Amino acid sequence: MQLHELMDPQYSENPFLLYRKLHEQGPFIRASENAMISGSHAIVEALLNDRRAGKNYIESVRLRFGDKLAERPVFQGINKMFLVMNPPEHGRLRGLIMKSFGTKEIPPLKEMALTAGNALVDAFIDRGSCDLAKEFAFPLPVRIICQMLDLPESDAPVLGDAASALVKIFDPQITETDLLKAGEGFSTLHAYFSALIISRQKNTGNDLVSLFLGSENDSDRLQHDEIIANVILLFIAGHETTSNMICNAVLALHNNPMELELLRQDDTLIPGAVSECLRYDSSVQMLYRTALEDMDVLGHHIKCGTNLFLILGAANHDPAVFSSPENLNIRRKEGRCLSFGGGIHHCLGYRLALAEMEAALHILLTRLPTMQPMMPGLRRNHRANLRGVNALPVTW
Repeated sequence: MQLHELMDPQYSENPFLLYRKLHEQGPFIRASENAMISGSHAIVEALLNDRRAGKNYIESVRLRFGDKLAERPVFQGINKMFLVMNPPEHGRLRGLIMKSFGTKEIPPLKEMALTAGNALVDAFIDRGSCDLAKEFAFPLPVRIICQMLDLPESDAPVLGDAASALVKIFDPQITETDLLKAGEGFSTLHAYFSALIISRQKNTGNDLVSLFLGSENDSDRLQHDEIIANVILLFIAGHETTSNMICNAVLALHNNPMELELLRQDDTLIPGAVSECLRYDSSVQMLYRTALEDMDVLGHHIKCGTNLFLILGAANHDPAVFSSPENLNIRRKEGRCLSFGGGIHHCLGYRLALAEMEAALHILLTRLPTMQPMMPGLRRNHRANLRGVNALPVTW
């Protein structure tokens, strides 16, 4: 298999075809002289937990776009995010940020998600129809992160649009137009949060930015640019990934009516349903690593500098780990879902994402019990590493 095949639009419509092909071709597939692909659960999990498989962000940007473009503010800003760092820098930044994330000052996540989600439904419930992606799934995570940052709700649409433009920078293939829009999105977010940090330095509160400003480990503190970059990271990471998780879960359940009926009859199954929907149709489809040294993983030799494409969707459908992987089973107990990654880069906001998904399903099941997707109006986003929708019209 060649790398460009991962971008084939047919896999956006039916990723199971890709998963089967990867499993048929073996646990490790040589895509080029310096690139390997794996959809094996064992190998993907091993590499996610192996620090010898790390990040080399700016070098990857240079290879994709050239030295000149790599100097653009958007790439230099992303390079300050702990997501793209290796130890020890990664551990320092993540540790300081986690201290703030774990504070008791942040309101209960599920409570925030239920309040925000119910307010969104209030706005359209009397219409009998809506675009669930545009009017519920996409604004929900933005409202919650705005609340955690103590931002005006009126700023959410502009910040959400900027985040949506910026996140495309992580797509394997990106047009020049989208690259420019990503840069503009970064500039919008950078200017906004830079001004916010200056304001919070003068008037601190219990919001996440104020907590970042006060976070300290052995006299080490987050610097201004580090806070900006990582607030932007939390904003984009908690936006489209969770939004598309919600949409994918809604579609998965409605395409499996027996499982949906089980959930309607017993809402204590919601946490299990969320976990299974994440496995069944993850929004994050692949992660990237670079071999930082020669290494052997489960009998496979990997040369230093090899680019590793880890297909999370395929790993979550590995028949060696999951029985009948193409079947949705909300009471499934076997295997470990890899949708939140693993190792030192395991998703920092996974508890928030789970709370948002559980709240979303609870709200939709109780307030819109007769909701049905209008499949002819469904529009997939056709992005190789972020599976989801651009539109999800529903009626009730």
